[in-house]
Order: sequence, then structure tokens, then C-alpha cells
Amino acid sequence: MIISVASGKGGTGKTTVSTNLALSIEQKVQLFDCDVEEPNCHLFLNPVMGKKEPVIAPVPEIDLEKCTFCKKCMDICRFGALAVLKKEVLTFDTLCHSCGGCFEVCPEGAVLEKKRSLGDIEHGSARGISFVRGCMDVGQVMAPPIIRKVRSYTDPNLVTIIDAPPGTSCPVIAAMNKADFVLLVTEPTPFGLHDLKLAVETVKILGIPHGLVINRAGLGNDDVKRYSEKEHLPILMEIPFDKKIAQIYSNGQMVVDKLPEYKEKFQDLFEKIAQLVEKGGQNR
Repeated sequence: MIISVASGKGGTGKTTVSTNLALSIEQKVQLFDCDVEEPNCHLFLNPVMGKKEPVIAPVPEIDLEKCTFCKKCMDICRFGALAVLKKEVLTFDTLCHSCGGCFEVCPEGAVLEKKRSLGDIEHGSARGISFVRGCMDVGQVMAPPIIRKVRSYTDPNLVTIIDAPPGTSCPVIAAMNKADFVLLVTEPTPFGLHDLKLAVETVKILGIPHGLVINRAGLGNDDVKRYSEKEHLPILMEIPFDKKIAQIYSNGQMVVDKLPEYKEKFQDLFEKIAQLVEKGGQNR
């Protein structure tokens, strides 16, 4: 089973939920940190890291001796990664999505392939958890290929928990796509509700069963609960606005270690998710 832990905004507690859930499940688990712009699961799990591998993307390079400046490569590129001038072709690597269209349409074979490093994938383990994280290189902007590379290590025999990036853009879609369940984490604030609505609409389009964890419950108002009731969005867990939990998090520690009663609560959360997945999702 693949569970993607996501949210419409950053800072809601996705990593807190992902890491504590992974430690609480009494099954073999793999945890993927797919927030590749700012991975931080390792700060709490302290995994022993092993293999490291680069994520490489092909980008175009033009052989001007062969090029006839026909503009076919520029016309096919939806992302503006090539600009054909009178006697020159400009390529913009950071805009390239490595779709390969320019290579295919060039009648002269003038589009060559060069490699661009996007980031790295690191493998490790922590307390029985198989851990994989992606880390994007500084200055790069293409997160989805790194996320897809992390997810390529999914073992169908294990429970897979994905710590997704925040928001509702392409990296989030890459982290949620084809998951069995999306666990949305929010906070009961106006910003939390606004971005939760965006996240819910995104998951509905993908057609994935989903449920909600309200972090810092007791803060703000009840608008998130009213919205959840209106949308038939099941609230699977509430984590209170508690100074002790904030101190544990700020010290880089695990809630289930310092407050053992929460291990049972996260186990209960997993059981609820499993039931919803088995039923095909009550809100598909």
C-alpha cells in the first residue's frame, strides 16, 4: 500500500505525520522523502545513509554545422527551451523538460544530447525503516524527475509512505500519482483551510481516496471541520496544539518516542487508512 502524505501549504506537519506514522506501523515500511527541494525526514529519523546516485536528465545541444535553422525544434517545444535565430540556436536547460521532442523532429540530426544533473538520490535505513530521499541541486527547478526516481524504488511488498512536497503543483502530482491513499495534513487556520481546498480538488481530479489529519487542533476556529463535513472528507486524526509536541519537534525528536501514547494513535490512523483503501475509498 502506498500512502502519500500531502498538504496544500508548507508547515502543516507533513513530516511529523510521515515519520511518526512510519515508526508506528507494525509492518515492514519504506519511507520516501519526496520534498526534494527541502528534504528533512532525516533530521528526525537519523538514518544510516548508504548508496548515493545522481539524477541525470538529457537536454539538447545543437550542432550548428548540421542545423538549417528550420525552427522545427523550437515549434515543438511547449516550454520555450529553444530559440532559433537567423544563424544561432539558443538552448535554455532550466526550461527543458527532457521530453525528447526536439531530437525526434530535427530532419538533419542536428540536435545532440547532453546530460544535466538535477540532484541526487540517497538510500539508507533507520530503526527498521527503509529510507530513500531525493535532494535537488541548488539552482535546479525540475523536481518531478527526481521524485519519480525516488518512487521507482517502491517495493510492492512493503507499506510505502511518501512525504510529499507542499502545494498543488507538478512536484505534488508526481508524489501523489498512483498512490493508494492521500493523507492530507492541515491546520485550523484561514491559510490552512484555503490551501486545503486546493489540495482536495487536486486529489479529486486524480481520483485517489483521501482523508484528513488536523494538526495543531484547538488553534484557530472550526472552519476546517465544517468544510470537511460539507465535503464528506473523513477526519482520521487530530493532533492538539500542545507545547510539549512543539518542543519535541523543535528538538528533532519523535513524538511517538517522547509521548508513547501517540504510537497507538498513529497505529489507529493506519488502520483507518487501510479500511478506506479496502473499501475503495469512501470519498472517491
